[in-house]
Amino acid sequence: MNPRGNVRGGRRGEATRPGAADDPLIPKHGGYRKLKSFQVAQLIYDVTVRFCDLYIDRRSRTRDQMVQAARSGTQNIAEGSVASGTSKKMELKLTQVARASLEELRLDYEDFLRQRELPKLEPNHPALVRFKASRPRTLDEVRAWVAEERRRAIQAGKSDTDDHGRSRTRAGATTSGEGPGGASVSVHEGPCGPLPSACLVANAALSLLNLACHLLDRQVERLARDFEREGGFTERLYRHRKRAQRRSRP
Repeated sequence: MNPRGNVRGGRRGEATRPGAADDPLIPKHGGYRKLKSFQVAQLIYDVTVRFCDLYIDRRSRTRDQMVQAARSGTQNIAEGSVASGTSKKMELKLTQVARASLEELRLDYEDFLRQRELPKLEPNHPALVRFKASRPRTLDEVRAWVAEERRRAIQAGKSDTDDHGRSRTRAGATTSGEGPGGASVSVHEGPCGPLPSACLVANAALSLLNLACHLLDRQVERLARDFEREGGFTERLYRHRKRAQRRSRP
């Protein structure tokens, strides 16, 4: 140590000033592939492309709009993450654009179900509970869930009838008409027949969209707090300039 208390060989205040080493001019950025919001948005994109190939007319504008909205979700998260090195403001803006694009896509899936008189499943519906518990990460895993739900529904439909095609009652008897009190009583409580694959995929996509929008809302809130507390690239550049001026003083 020299008489002034600084580390030998260093300039005054350089080694002892807090935050100098922890405040790089261009911080680490571009790690979007590790973001849960990006991973979910990318799965939504894959599901949407396949969904539109199967269930939306190729000549429909809705097809292009849905695919572009899904793509915008992933691309803007990635672009915002890369841009964050020199512009926190741009990262915040692009993340919000991604959130808005996925909201648009959510409305398209809801419209699909409503216009075809298909059910929008409640969050606690057994099929959606199983979907969320499976935590799918790939399109193939979503496909496997759809196939399993179709198998379950068909099997449940078979269990509701006896060998002669008559409905089973809760008591284990069979009936071809009405139960006690004039109402038909069936073991199977689901909708009549298995849900179509299009309905299952649309509801799965809506579940993923709910998750992605929630994650992006939290991400935007955190980015806004960080920007208010730390500022952006301009403030960081100013701090670095001031440190450089202090180091250059004799």
